[in-house]
Amino acid sequence: MAFEITDANFQKEVLENNGVAVLDFWAEWCGPCRMIGPIIDKLHTEYEGKALIGKVNVDENSEIPVQFGITSIPTILIFKNGKMVEKHVGVTTQANLAQKIEAQLAA
Repeated sequence: MAFEITDANFQKEVLENNGVAVLDFWAEWCGPCRMIGPIIDKLHTEYEGKALIGKVNVDENSEIPVQFGITSIPTILIFKNGKMVEKHVGVTTQANLAQKIEAQLAA
């Protein structure tokens, strides 16, 4: 299961992270979020030790979605060295996300 990012640990785990962090903004009631959830969990396992793959429940954490203007879910944000470098709204494939992660790891 992907790492749980909350309003409380976001600063330490993402903004102070000197590497790549991928956040999936989701909610329990969101059908497309349930479709992408297993992909995020697989990426978490695949990139363990290389990148932080986390999930933000928008119903339980309101500060981060407001800070980054998240109005639709699922939304994937990719951070590099604490700065947001990419945003994807909607469902996508594991291969597409892996390609984006690899590009940031190589940069």
